[in-house]
Amino acid sequence: MKGKRNINAEFNETFTTISVFMEYYNKNIPPSYPHATRESLEAFRKAYPGLFAEGKKWSIDKHRKRLMDWLPSYDFSKEVPVETE
Repeated sequence: MKGKRNINAEFNETFTTISVFMEYYNKNIPPSYPHATRESLEAFRKAYPGLFAEGKKWSIDKHRKRLMDWLPSYDFSKEVPVETE
């Protein structure tokens, strides 16, 4: 249908915050894949600064595939547990 917007495509191409990216990514990956954490996303951003010419903004279209490839190599055991009340 000509003229009909593809909302998923628009969202995938839009740059967003790390929190929004993490929530969307974790909801839409296969269960067998490791889930992203804020710490793992920050480590990914530091490992691939060239992917973040827009600053600290994240895009599903630009970052999801690379993150999926990289995340299994991330050492989650080095993360500091977040205290909860």
